[in-house]
Amino acid sequence: MRLPLLGLLLLAAAGHAAAADLSSVIAPGATVQKVVGDLRFIEGPAWDARTKSWLFSDIPADRLYRLDVTDTLSVAAEPSHNSNGNRIDAAGNRYSCEHETRQVTRTAPDGTRTVLAATFHGKAFNSPNDCVIANDGALWFTDPTYGLAKRPAEQTCHGVYRLTPGAAEPELMISDSDQPNGITFSPDGTTLYLADSGKPHHVRAFTVGPNHLPTAGRVFAVITPGVPDGMRCDTAGRLFVAAGDGVQVFTPDGTQLGTIAVPETPANCGFGGANGATLLITAKTSVYRIQLLTPGL
Repeated sequence: MRLPLLGLLLLAAAGHAAAADLSSVIAPGATVQKVVGDLRFIEGPAWDARTKSWLFSDIPADRLYRLDVTDTLSVAAEPSHNSNGNRIDAAGNRYSCEHETRQVTRTAPDGTRTVLAATFHGKAFNSPNDCVIANDGALWFTDPTYGLAKRPAEQTCHGVYRLTPGAAEPELMISDSDQPNGITFSPDGTTLYLADSGKPHHVRAFTVGPNHLPTAGRVFAVITPGVPDGMRCDTAGRLFVAAGDGVQVFTPDGTQLGTIAVPETPANCGFGGANGATLLITAKTSVYRIQLLTPGL
């Protein structure tokens, strides 16, 4: 299904000027395309450069799916332990936030699964949600309560954690969010973006210095309609936020350029493809994509 670009751009408050700004983001003539449908609730899109394919989660189906360059869909892992967010490094290792196990794991290309983070101060996490690999190789992840179901919480906060490679337990870096969700870095790694999909429904921007401590957490953008979910940056530093009306696009100074409208409410998005400038959008039961001008991180 191909939808006309003009019907897909919901303009920001600046009106028609925002359309011109988005035209510098979206490839000429590009349209939002529906690639896959009839799934349950999909999340965590990640591009695997090694196999030239996409990986994403269907949380309630307890599966990870793989989508290749011919748009052929296959099951990559079952069970997935109700994985949500995923990232894939250059070596093809997959990092997943698992709701069922309340763990963060790494799965090697040969299928070897390693638990990287299972506890903080000896207590189970709530339900790890999304993750990002920093420039120094540390893994940062969010821990809201969405996947707890009826299990009791053991942590005293809904935190954001940083796991140094080889460490037995992560460090708690941010503890004052209601429901920390999507997380990503600016291209130079000095700004950490954190979506709070709880009561504040905003994105905060933190400065991260050489000591790795996030400071000066300012409100970058209040997301409406809906709440912010998964996020990604492109190499120009623009932030792409899954929101109630589509994928909202912001400049590094917090100016909203506009919204890439999607027929279903997106949960996340990710960059990949041959030139790194394809935006894949996981939206409720379907996968969509659109070609952009600038590659993602």
